[in-house]
Amino acid sequence: MLQEESDLSLIIAQIVQKLKGSNLYSQLERQAWASLQRPEIKLESLKEDIKEFFKISGWEKKLQNAVYSELSVFPLPSHPAAPPEHLKEPLVYMRKAQGSWEKRILKSLNSMCTELSIPLARKRPVGEQKELLNKWNEMGTDEPDLSLFRPVYAPKDFLEVLINLRNPNYENGDSLSFRTHLGLIQVPLKVKDIPELKECFVELGLNTGQLGIDDSTQVPPELFENEHVRIGQKVLAEQDSAAAQQYIRQGSPTALRAELWALILNISSEPEDVLYYEQLKTNVIQHDLLVDSLIYKDVKLTASNDDYYFVFEDYLYQVLLCFSRDTSVLSHFAYNSASPPKSYIRGKLGLEEYAVFYPPNGVIPFHGFSMYVAPLCFLYHEPSKLYQIFREMYVRFFFRLHSISSHPSGIVSLCLLFETLLQTYLPQLFYHLREIGAQPLRISFKWMVRAFSGYLATDQLLLLWDRILGYNSLEILAVLAAAVFAFRAVNLMEVTSLAAAEAVLADLSTLKVMPLLQIFLFATVT
Repeated sequence: MLQEESDLSLIIAQIVQKLKGSNLYSQLERQAWASLQRPEIKLESLKEDIKEFFKISGWEKKLQNAVYSELSVFPLPSHPAAPPEHLKEPLVYMRKAQGSWEKRILKSLNSMCTELSIPLARKRPVGEQKELLNKWNEMGTDEPDLSLFRPVYAPKDFLEVLINLRNPNYENGDSLSFRTHLGLIQVPLKVKDIPELKECFVELGLNTGQLGIDDSTQVPPELFENEHVRIGQKVLAEQDSAAAQQYIRQGSPTALRAELWALILNISSEPEDVLYYEQLKTNVIQHDLLVDSLIYKDVKLTASNDDYYFVFEDYLYQVLLCFSRDTSVLSHFAYNSASPPKSYIRGKLGLEEYAVFYPPNGVIPFHGFSMYVAPLCFLYHEPSKLYQIFREMYVRFFFRLHSISSHPSGIVSLCLLFETLLQTYLPQLFYHLREIGAQPLRISFKWMVRAFSGYLATDQLLLLWDRILGYNSLEILAVLAAAVFAFRAVNLMEVTSLAAAEAVLADLSTLKVMPLLQIFLFATVT
């Protein structure tokens, strides 16, 4: 009990410390001072009166949302004496693996830099700055020669690293259990089984109304949809992040989704946010980074060739170029197993006082990175709002999909959860695919790394991301990946090669997410 109380007081102290540096804190302070002029504020009951004023004026709700937002990214509780690296990642072998993977990425970036004789960063000449400013809203028309640039890494390179991951303290010797043999991921992490997943995702049950099923043309809208929309409007009127997060577990009505996501992520377009975005834009105009070419290349290779997303090409450049300059992203490395890469000012190699983070946000884009932004373009048409939503989605969720960690929503745990679900509930299929050299994870890994963006139809993808936000967890990605294999199991049992298995699973654009999840979780005999 005492331990719980000390943990809670520690969490409160850390959140208070963090909020003290925020814009909200200064706004609350201003409001408190202004309220002193009001007749209902009495000196003898000052504290209670100001609290009451905050409650009536809506500021208390804003503070609650800010605290809730902090709690949703707060690291899992650890020992008070634990060093900072334990907050990043408690397992030493995971930290080492992430460290060596980062060195590989940086080496790849530096060798490209040397080969092409291009600096990591340079100040643009005035003429170039003007030209970029003039075509800021139509960068997609630009066709720079990017043939010499290559993505720093692709998901399949990352998968090879995860396959070779081992816990040195966990020696199996010759007594390997049958199940340990089957999967590609060979690290002992605790993942949920179907009964635990049912408990976790209880609102997805067969007896609960769902958008993605109960809004189909066969179901009269008055049975579920109209009522769900009415409750959604009420949640938005209340401006309560926690209520919005609970509500969205049953899916979000299309018309309310943009506002609900912004409420859950605690994003409000204040003038200073727009100004901050403009400052990032100015930074892009003034300085050219090598990662800019990687971003261009990635958008050209992925979103520009996608039937759903090619129209948003200009938005993607704007958001991703600004993202690479945003130093506020660095704060998420406190709870991310990764560390931001460092570079040195020319001629000062090895001198720490001349070290700078490169890129400034500490995130090197990989092949497919732009697909994290593309679906959001359907919801947000104002660049600074789109940018804020993406940045918050990244520091809450997406970073976990390309860093090595033991977190339950980390990509290692998702891979293990996917393999465990298939091995346990579809053993014949798993064994068959393994025997023909078509390990299921080799096919599903790219879906999970991209959070299914670019694979599902957009309306289905947004229904899936509703649930990611609703449950504050990425585990549903692994469940869906397993559900897709279950759905195509009959065809997959007929295939005799990896290429044939990939062909069976090449097109997911016709799949309906919610029926698949429900059947796999709640209609499978366990």
